[in-house]
Amino acid sequence: MDEIQAPAKQDAVIEAAVLRQLLALHPAHSSFDELLREIASDPEDFSQRDAVERAVRDLTVSGLLHRSGELILPSRAALRFDQLLAG
Repeated sequence: MDEIQAPAKQDAVIEAAVLRQLLALHPAHSSFDELLREIASDPEDFSQRDAVERAVRDLTVSGLLHRSGELILPSRAALRFDQLLAG
């Protein structure tokens, strides 16, 4: 039986996936649509698109992403943290 996750947990999972994807692609910049195709199993599904949009918004507000129009890239803080984790 699949475990039903609370909305906050679901949001955190999507945020982590978005950040991991953008860190993996760095230094290349991604558009929102490119990111959506990589993260969502069905990019045309409204709920999946909305979840990725919320993740990008929340990560941007927290200072981990930068967004300029359609382009999205990790912030210097996110890149540095990623370097520290890599050892």
